[in-house]
Amino acid sequence: MDLTDLQTIKKLLAEHNQTAKKWMGQNFLISRNALDKILEAANIQKSDQIIEVGPGLGVLTKELIEKSDNVTSIELDSTIIPILKKVIPGNELKILHQDALRFEPPTTPYKVVANIPYNITSPLINHFLQAENPPTSLTLLVQKEVAEKICKINPDMTILSMQVHLFGDAEYIETVTSNCFHPAPKVDSAILHIKSNQKTRRENALAILKLAKRAFRGRRKKLSNTLADLKEKLIELNLQDKRPQHLSIKDWGKLI
Repeated sequence: MDLTDLQTIKKLLAEHNQTAKKWMGQNFLISRNALDKILEAANIQKSDQIIEVGPGLGVLTKELIEKSDNVTSIELDSTIIPILKKVIPGNELKILHQDALRFEPPTTPYKVVANIPYNITSPLINHFLQAENPPTSLTLLVQKEVAEKICKINPDMTILSMQVHLFGDAEYIETVTSNCFHPAPKVDSAILHIKSNQKTRRENALAILKLAKRAFRGRRKKLSNTLADLKEKLIELNLQDKRPQHLSIKDWGKLI
């Protein structure tokens, strides 16, 4: 069964009296090229433990179980799980019916590979990267604009890119146009690969993030105004007249 074929997708949905649910951000990937690029970026080995979020009809899932002996797919939509089980019969796949944002990551090494709903992109990335045991990498299909923001660092960092770069390194792999999905979303997507920095001290990173969030509430204001309690340190580091988006991760580290 070729799940990148539009007619196959439509037939499968019709057989189960299902349609893509807009409110759940369901846009099914129908591009073989994009699928191959995701798998190439994820660099999956047979021994890798893979966590997939939002498997949908299983187009990515089928490829994952061919490359890894340990795949867990987290699906919130209970009505689509029977289709997934039909596409991937047997015990090759572990399916969890739950909210991925409430999923407790494994204590052993793992990778996240997923075509995720746009509306949970930032919370989902933070959920995994800020976990006590973050994944070694995340390979995600996300909204293009979000991927661009995440990959943007100095001198115009956003709080979103900072949340990612405190815990890892992000790479924009490739644009995936809207016609590569059914139904086609209004915007293009992109393949994003984030490699976790295993040397990151989680407590320090979280402390920096807490401080940065305070400053970014007044993005247009100088740090001497938004972080008045740190004015002496800001002056010492010659950062008092800068705005939060102009600081590097290294600069923020000096402020905690």
